[in-house]
Amino acid sequence: MYAVVATGGKQYRVEEGDVLRIEKIPGNVGETFAFDKVLLLSDDKTLSIGTPALSNASVNARIVEQGKGKKILVFKYKRRKRVRGKQGHRQPFTAVKIENINQ
Repeated sequence: MYAVVATGGKQYRVEEGDVLRIEKIPGNVGETFAFDKVLLLSDDKTLSIGTPALSNASVNARIVEQGKGKKILVFKYKRRKRVRGKQGHRQPFTAVKIENINQ
C-alpha cells in the first residue's frame, strides 16, 4: 500500500516505514503528525485518485529529526564592476517516519 501526499509545495510517494526529509514543520522529536492532503491512495487492488485531495484518507507520521541541510554557497558576481557577494544558506528540514496509511 502506498500514497502520494503533498506538503511544503512538493509531492511525495510514501509507504509504511519510509523516512522522508520534508520542509520544516513545527513540532518536537517524537511527536506525531498527520498529512491530511492525500492526493492518491493505492492498495494491492484499487487506486483512488482525489480531485485534488481525498477527503477520507490520511497518513500518520512521527517526527524523527529536526535539523538543517548542508550549506549551499550563493555567489553573485558582476564582471568589470568589482561587485562580488558571497552568502551561505542552510535549509531547515524535518525528517518524518511514516507509521500508517488510513483509508
